[in-house]
This record gives sequence, C-alpha cells and structure tokens, in this order.
Amino acid sequence: MLVTMSEKELHRLPVIQAVVEKRLRRRDAASQLGLTERQVQRLMNRYRDTGAAGLVNLRRGKPGTHRLDDSLRLNALTLLREKYADFGPSLAAEKLRERHRISISVETIRHWMITDGLWVPHSCRKPRVYQPRYRRDCLGELVQIDGSHHDWFEGRAAKYCLLVFIDDATGRLMHLRFCETESAFDYMVSTREYLDKHGKPVAFYSDKHAVFRVSQADNRRTGTTQFGRALHDLNIELICANSSQAKGRVERANQTLQDRLIKEMRLEEISNIETANAWLETFIMDFNLRFARAPEFSKNLHRPVNETKFELDDIFAWQELRTVSKSLTFQYDKMLYLLEPCEENTRIAGEKIKVYDYPDGTLGFKYAHRTLTYQVFDKLACVDQGAIVDNKRLGAVLKLAQVTQDEREREGKRERSKKMPKRRAQARVQEQLKAINPVLVNPAEFRASLKR
Repeated sequence: MLVTMSEKELHRLPVIQAVVEKRLRRRDAASQLGLTERQVQRLMNRYRDTGAAGLVNLRRGKPGTHRLDDSLRLNALTLLREKYADFGPSLAAEKLRERHRISISVETIRHWMITDGLWVPHSCRKPRVYQPRYRRDCLGELVQIDGSHHDWFEGRAAKYCLLVFIDDATGRLMHLRFCETESAFDYMVSTREYLDKHGKPVAFYSDKHAVFRVSQADNRRTGTTQFGRALHDLNIELICANSSQAKGRVERANQTLQDRLIKEMRLEEISNIETANAWLETFIMDFNLRFARAPEFSKNLHRPVNETKFELDDIFAWQELRTVSKSLTFQYDKMLYLLEPCEENTRIAGEKIKVYDYPDGTLGFKYAHRTLTYQVFDKLACVDQGAIVDNKRLGAVLKLAQVTQDEREREGKRERSKKMPKRRAQARVQEQLKAINPVLVNPAEFRASLKR
C-alpha cells in the first residue's frame, strides 16, 4: 500500500520504530520529537496497529474545522460575479461589508476571486517599472494637476474630462471637477474652487498641455498662457513636468479614479455631470480617509486669498488688449463695440484697453481701473444699406462692411473667430449686455441708435 507522508511524519517514523523495538527510551523519543511521552505512546500504539500509515495525520484531505460555510462562499461569489466582477479584492470586500453585511477578510476574498478567475494575482502580471521620487515635505507645497479623459459614466452620459488636483506630500485629493473639455476656462473655474476651499498653494505641477505652456513663443505671443497669467497674478508658481513619469502621483491617481470612481458612481446611480460634481466632495472625503498619508512636517503652506471677489473675477477671465480708434470703436471676436462719445472716452482714442472675457460668457472692458460703457454691433449680421449713419461713425461702419464682405467671400459662412474663447453662453451674454445697455443687440436697434 502506498502511503503519502509529510516531511515531519517521515522524521517521526524511524524514532517511533526505535521506541517500539526498545532501542530507544520513550522519554528520549519525546525529547527528540518535541512531544509529550503520552503522545509518543499514542503514536506507538497506532504504529503497532497499522504500521507507518498510523503516523499520517487523520484529517489530511478533509475540510478545515474553521473554514467558512459553503453557502456563504456561494452567496459571496454570486454577488462578486453579478455586481463586482471588475472590482479588486480590497474594494470588493469593502462593498460586501457595507452593502450586503457580509464581513469577510480581504485575503479570503482575494483567494476566492483568484480561484473563480475574477482576479489575476500581481505575481502573474507583467512587472511594471516605477521611477521613485521623494514626496514634498508639507501640505500645499506642490499640487499636481491633470485632466483625465474617460467614459466616466459608462455610456449613461457623454464622455467628460475629470480635472484632478492632488497634493504631492500627502497624496490627498484636494479637488475634483468634471468638465466637457480640458480648456483654460475649465482650469480657471476649478482653480478658483480650489482657492475657495484651501487657499493658495506654493506651486502647481502640470504637464506641457497648451493650457499651461506656450510651445512656440514669438513676437506676438509672450510665452505665457491665460492660465499661467492668472496664476502669476495670484503669486502661484506653475511648473511643467518634462515627462508623465515626473508627475506620477497624479497619473497613478487617475488610474485609481478610473477604477474606483466609476464604480462608486455606478453604485450611487449617478448619470449626469451636475449630480456628479455635487457628489464628488463625498467621494474625496472617503478616498482621503482610506489612502492619504501624513506629511513629513505638519505645517500647511497654503496661503490665504486676499483678493476680493471682483478682483478674482478679473484674474480668472480671458484677458486681451484692444486699441480704441479715433471714432471710439474697437473690435473683439468679430464684433464691433462703440464707446460712449463722452469727454472721458475721447481722451483714450488710440490707447490700449483691456478686454475681460469671463468664464460665464459675459464681457467687460476697462481702461486702467475704469469700466467702460459701450454699445454692441454684431458684424456677423448683415449691414442694412438703407441705414442712416452719423458722420462720426461712417468710417467705422464702411470699414466693417468691407471686412465682412471679404470674410463672407473667403469663407462662405459666418462664424466667430476660432482664436477667441468659445461663446458657450452667447444668448446669456446678449441678455446681460442688454441689461447693461438696452440698445444694440440686433441690427434694427443699432440703426435706431445711429439715427438718435
């Protein structure tokens, strides 16, 4: 008969044989095997009855006495396959405990998922190369920012971009925001929300996206983007990483969010961007409780925001310069603006004024710190040939007509300038402009004002 024995049992066999044949005392055998004399006697009796097979553990091949019930294992695996098939063991164990009152250790869940083919052990995966870099010392010293484009709602809504702000020293998620595109305005809105919650960090660390860095600076472009100008006005440093590995903290956070955040929103039944942005703060708190670590030093390097609301509105606006003509007109985004012909405005003919294009679509024009009142003429609309034009405005209107004709012949269509920010809220802009000055939102009103 073939008997399978462990190494420990093979070691016991010659000692027990020696005791049975009276070549060794029972006391000495107990000392060699680390057993009591009574246990040695039991092994001797079993050896006399069945031979070497008597030394084999009688529970070999039988289920453990402390193992979990089969019905519990079957129930857990059914839930894992139906609802959490793409979850990792840690997250799956959390959800089983929180949502189904099934409290099982992570390692048990991992073993079950590996056996059932739901999880591949890391030892069986292709090894990854990591570039180590020491964390910064204090909270707010360096905040990594990035945009992650992904199907966050798994087809329940359109694809969006998630803007991620993560602290380098602690790994804390500082701010999250869903947006349609990774544009300068979206980063401005998100950064302002960040400042309202935490204050000013020492520096933001980003990639070389066009929002952060001008790749080809020339005589017309200073090498500073609109977002970079806003951070400079706030005295916040902007550092661009040379590679994705350099800002690995936020890159790895994006991978984690593309796993956890998607599934959390699925479980919360979130299917639109408005609800998601309102709920993200709850996710951030839970995420930081699980994964954030303490900084090397407890000092918080965030600085208070001393700028007023109106100053922040101007800082986080798209700013450009325009020259006022002798007839007190200027153009922006293919639209002609007419300044009020008062004595103060007459003095600024030929001077540069600053255009503020705000994220909500409204516009503002300032000379130094003085806000300018204006009237709007949309050059995309047709100019009425029968309009009565005041002599002071005639040159500007004729020049506008020539430019409009050339563009219509060249392009064959009428659209806003592609170099300007998107007019996402043009209807709302016109309503707000009309509230400021009810004249000139359409050509008919423009003609009426010229007659006056």
